[in-house]
Amino acid sequence: MGRRLGCLTKDNTKCMVEVNGVKLIDRLLGQLSRLSLRRVVIVVGYEGQKLIDHIGNRYEDSLLIEYVNNPIYDRTNNIYSLSLVKDKMLEDDTLLIESDLIFSDNLFPMLVENPSPNLALVAKYETWMDGTMVCLDRENNIINFVPKQAFRYEDVDKYYKTVNIYKFSREFCMNKYVPFLDAYCHALGNNEYYEQVLRVLTILDSADLKALPIGDEKWYEIDDVQDLDIAETIFAEDDEMIRRFNYRYGGHWRFPKMLDYCYLVNPYFPTRRMKDELRSSFDDLLTEYPSGMYVNSLLAGKYFGLRQDYVVVGNGAAELIKSLMERMEGKIGVVYPTFEEYPHRLKKENVVSFFPVREDLKYDERDLMDFFADRDIKNLLLINPDNPSGNFIPMEGLKRLLEWTAQMNINLIVDESFVDFSDGFEHNTLLVNETLEANPHLIVMKSISKSYGVPGLRLGVLATADVDMIKFIRKDISIWNINSFAEFYMQIFGKYEKDYKKACHQFIAERRRFENLLKQISFLHVIPTQANYFCLELTEKYTSAELTKILLAQYNIIIKDCNSKTFLEGKNYVRVSVRDQKDNDQLIVALKELDR
Repeated sequence: MGRRLGCLTKDNTKCMVEVNGVKLIDRLLGQLSRLSLRRVVIVVGYEGQKLIDHIGNRYEDSLLIEYVNNPIYDRTNNIYSLSLVKDKMLEDDTLLIESDLIFSDNLFPMLVENPSPNLALVAKYETWMDGTMVCLDRENNIINFVPKQAFRYEDVDKYYKTVNIYKFSREFCMNKYVPFLDAYCHALGNNEYYEQVLRVLTILDSADLKALPIGDEKWYEIDDVQDLDIAETIFAEDDEMIRRFNYRYGGHWRFPKMLDYCYLVNPYFPTRRMKDELRSSFDDLLTEYPSGMYVNSLLAGKYFGLRQDYVVVGNGAAELIKSLMERMEGKIGVVYPTFEEYPHRLKKENVVSFFPVREDLKYDERDLMDFFADRDIKNLLLINPDNPSGNFIPMEGLKRLLEWTAQMNINLIVDESFVDFSDGFEHNTLLVNETLEANPHLIVMKSISKSYGVPGLRLGVLATADVDMIKFIRKDISIWNINSFAEFYMQIFGKYEKDYKKACHQFIAERRRFENLLKQISFLHVIPTQANYFCLELTEKYTSAELTKILLAQYNIIIKDCNSKTFLEGKNYVRVSVRDQKDNDQLIVALKELDR
């Protein structure tokens, strides 16, 4: 009945739901029509006649379709629907399929061509999966069916999820499955699941049922509207696939098989020990209120060694950017290409744009001072290192820029979210009390998500010696703008500061190694960077859009096509983050294959 799909199943059965414009039942019957089958038996119930009318005679040349009606579908479960066709399972070998699935065209051939007569398709457990799990031995025999009530999160490394596609031999159905199905229904009724029969057989060591892990093949079970959204993303094609991933603005953890090179964080922090400490306090952090702004600004000050009245904490830097940009008066100088969350918060007429003219999107403080010297700006925005170019102005250049902006009566906004990825990062930050006090026109923004590797906590800070601005922003945002997990993370960070610095050095070494590998790809021009990503210019063979689509469709790797960035339109740039060595090597393998 698909009640969780709401209006999509109000007047139609579940398999009539469309994924990317194709009904589940049509996709499934199309896949079955390419197999050598004697017949297809469809058990119908809720709105069954609409399904029968929809299918009509369209498959009469390739499939012999029969229908069996379950008149009490609203009072029974799938064990009863299967029992209605048990006699047919005694006549032939059987493929048993649930109709709320979408899956790769490769799964049926994998199942049919495998020599094992009794086989269940399974997938390694992932967080989105629900329902029946199984455990396997070394020969992929199913040794246990794990029902929901027996599920243990500490055992997830051992679990496989049944894809709900099975192959049963006639002999297995005749001698084992159907007799036990009858006995189970007689003893426990019809409001049960047919997997329970398989569970009984495995307990008796009599199942003779093997599992076939499907590896990276795509599949999804659609129970609610979020499942449908994810399925439409996974099974979209070309531009539509890219569009669907991009409009999510994150949440890519729902696609665990995808390698995300848009993700800009430190792959080496936080450490396992720090995560364990966070986990140890999970119950309290989940059930208790966080502190208000007073305590959290105190923690942020301790985190960065700043005075409490110089800093304000945000629910990610994005919250602070919004508040800051809406407060700024007069025109603002913006260096493009840039992180566009800033200019998106401004009126177009208030933006004065600087575009680098030097090779590799490079610029320094002299370029900015020369360009903005005769422009009427009250504020200057600098992302340092810049996003997506990775351009970096070292401390000596920043000092000159600070002096110049002070003389010109210009506020200098520096976003240093990526500065801890720069060479000599320990000496590159402006988050220093003396620096802020000497430059009251300086505003420093820092996302804690990026270099600290905790984007799920949504933490950012804004710091300035302009205490009136700090007071304004504290009033402008919610008093409880961060949660208890984020607060506790700031509280314990000091114990792990040495680990953090070690992680940053480890990252810089991996970036250097990764850069050398990227330079071996003939169609890429690698722009030097001091951030945790590379801006890559495609010089031949592919456009930025083509490479982005190919990597996602063929390798399940997502990168950032910079064609949407101001000043990079049509110039064939992509941005690729730096991950750990294992992931980076996987991307290099894909790029080398495309370079042949």
